Amino acid sequence: MAHRFISSRSVPSGGRLNARFAFICTISLSFTYVCYSVIFFCSSTIMTKQGSSDEKGCPLPPPGQNGPIEGKVSGKLNGCTLLTPDVRFARREEARVPGSGQPRDRSKHAASCCGNLSRSVPATEYTLNNLTVSQKYGNKKLPNALIVGVKKGGTRAVLEFIRIHPDVRALGTEPHFFDRHYDRGLDWYRGLMPRTLDSQITLEKTPSYFVTGEAPRRIASMSPETKLIVVVRNPVTRAISDYTQTLSKKPDIPTFEELAFKNRSLGAVDTSWNAIRIGMYILHLDTWLQYFRLSQIHFVSGERLITDPAGEMGRVQDFLGLKRIITDKHFYFNRTKGFPCLKKPESSSQPRCLGKSKGRLHVQIDQEVIEQLREFYRPFNIKFYETVGHDFRWD
Repeated sequence: MAHRFISSRSVPSGGRLNARFAFICTISLSFTYVCYSVIFFCSSTIMTKQGSSDEKGCPLPPPGQNGPIEGKVSGKLNGCTLLTPDVRFARREEARVPGSGQPRDRSKHAASCCGNLSRSVPATEYTLNNLTVSQKYGNKKLPNALIVGVKKGGTRAVLEFIRIHPDVRALGTEPHFFDRHYDRGLDWYRGLMPRTLDSQITLEKTPSYFVTGEAPRRIASMSPETKLIVVVRNPVTRAISDYTQTLSKKPDIPTFEELAFKNRSLGAVDTSWNAIRIGMYILHLDTWLQYFRLSQIHFVSGERLITDPAGEMGRVQDFLGLKRIITDKHFYFNRTKGFPCLKKPESSSQPRCLGKSKGRLHVQIDQEVIEQLREFYRPFNIKFYETVGHDFRWD
């Protein structure tokens, strides 16, 4: 009897043993869950930090805003590399797959949430409400290059064509700083410029600089290493185009012949008329060569800019030290305007052509007048060809 009592007191019942076992298992599972939760939280935090900045200390553009440069790297910001969306996407996907040597297939996800970022994105698409990375994060700098002339030579076309290059940021209006507003100072001038990244070129266009006597010295004072672009054209055709533009604004002005000649019968050309004087290129160039090396000046043919825009812009890109991104695929010839236009960007429903004033029909001038002006310009043209080392074949 006593033996049975002791045995019943010292050996737990089966129900109590099961309860203790269940309690121990519950504690173990809870501890394991807490450990895994902590590990998962730490891993998620690390991956989030990796995804929020592709380089340490490099802020990314706001959601939906992308870099302005097509390719892998969109630019530099305070020494940091700004990456295009497809590169950032790949890095984040790799971070989410521990131990994976290959990024996930991002085509489906990118197409659904971001419009297929895995494709090659043109520079024109790297915008959000026309606000690029350079506009948001860049700095305003004095221009590295200037389109200084000549009026009615094709300067607007060169500006619009070169602006599609992702490494160029250009002022759209003509600031006239070095001829009209120089007394406002360089800080005022700098404030007009668009924001640019360190890897981008700042550019502005004011065609009247080429015929302004003080402009070369003033520009050299800003920076003696400034690159200069001069768009030249047959001086006779240029003068007629100049007159046509003026006539459209002032229909009561004298005839072209009356303005161009002091004495038509003697063939005495009036060089005081600005439309004539601008075309005497060598006279103006001599002043520029007192402050700049010839290698710092690139001459664009206004005629070839119409017949071969890609070739002319290729040489402009070479001169500026840029990769040749602007090619034949960017242009088509508008037969109505008689001028090349930029093909329709993917972000626009219309192609980009110059304004209505570009490509307008010229005033009809007597052929004898044209021949007299050709004879007048011939010695100036020959000297110009010899100086720049290129025959533009205007004679």
